[in-house]
Amino acid sequence: MLKSTYTARGKGVEEVAMSKSNDAAVVKQQYATETNLNIRISIHDKYSTNKMGFGNWIFSNYEISDGMKVLELGCGTGDMWKDKEAMIASCSKLVLSDFSAGMVKVSKENVGIHDNVEYQVIDIQDIPFGDETFDIVIANMMLYHVPDLHRALTEVRRVLKKGGKFYCATYGEHGITEYLTTLFSEYGVEDSINKNFTLQNGSEILGKVFSKVEKLEYADSLQVREVDDMVEYIYSLSSMMPLRNVPKQDVKNMLLQHTSNGILHVPKEYGMFRAE
Repeated sequence: MLKSTYTARGKGVEEVAMSKSNDAAVVKQQYATETNLNIRISIHDKYSTNKMGFGNWIFSNYEISDGMKVLELGCGTGDMWKDKEAMIASCSKLVLSDFSAGMVKVSKENVGIHDNVEYQVIDIQDIPFGDETFDIVIANMMLYHVPDLHRALTEVRRVLKKGGKFYCATYGEHGITEYLTTLFSEYGVEDSINKNFTLQNGSEILGKVFSKVEKLEYADSLQVREVDDMVEYIYSLSSMMPLRNVPKQDVKNMLLQHTSNGILHVPKEYGMFRAE
């Protein structure tokens, strides 16, 4: 059975393909290297109106006490754990994992070697740990890629200790991609938002496995001053495939038509769930 490749992104990053398909080749191509990911991270870093940063906000909601065992699934570049030495040291065990071996390698380079930190390639649908191993499990910006989501969530619940918490960030259905789809519909761009796990349906999905689910929303938007950056961002998204043969200048001109006082205002919809 061919397993789809999926990873999570921690630092204010747009959903990767937001594709209705969990096509392994598409997602794997997106995350073969960190190039496309870094393009998406940079647009948020430069132009987000909420200066706290999505990754920092996510991290601020973690309730990690001294001695806890923590598992992150889909850690991506591991960027969220950079410069978090105190939090890392407080964990008795921290496992940073991703389905992509390339991302595990990058996260190890970014976070570094610590006695209590392990780096592993892990499929969330088949977590290689015993029952009730972890106090905290994290899976940000990745659940929508998982082929068998119920199986994955059941695995998460299995490895969580009683009273443990599961944190999972995701996007909403009315953010950047919906905005871009509206702008470029004449070029054949269609609604490609992957709705397998969003802010709109996440509570219901998690509620089938966990007894308590809380949704937290992150208020933010983009105010893009250099439209060329948005053009590069668009071409980094596999969901914008119909634009591959459209000259970048045409895409830029379309964006310029929607600027106001030299600024392109783009909605964002992000948040997370905390489940027990």
